[in-house]
Amino acid sequence: MSGTIASLAREGGVGVETVRYYQRRGLLRTPEKPGGVRRYDAEDVRRLKFIRAAQTAGFTLEQIGELLALDAGQDHVRARALARERIGALDDKIAELQAARAALTRLADACGATAGPCPILTAFETA
Repeated sequence: MSGTIASLAREGGVGVETVRYYQRRGLLRTPEKPGGVRRYDAEDVRRLKFIRAAQTAGFTLEQIGELLALDAGQDHVRARALARERIGALDDKIAELQAARAALTRLADACGATAGPCPILTAFETA
């Protein structure tokens, strides 16, 4: 594949401005403009898809930059450490969401079971 920024963006499932943002952040290269048009190749597509997949896993752009810089054949220890850090953050978020779900379930169960103002609405007014 040798294409324009628009074709790269389409292949990666993002907008052109997202590609440019990743370039400014140093996550994607900005190729030269021979003939006035920048050309992107299969490696650029692979890298863009890697960035998107890592974001889906919850990695920050800083962490993604570090992952991209790692030599996959040499630094498994650091890659594993980054993954374990992310797993810990996900576990924290899951616990937070489970607590929110439990609280909302209690409020929903109480709504209609009591006379007077709806417990859901009053809970948000006092928060």
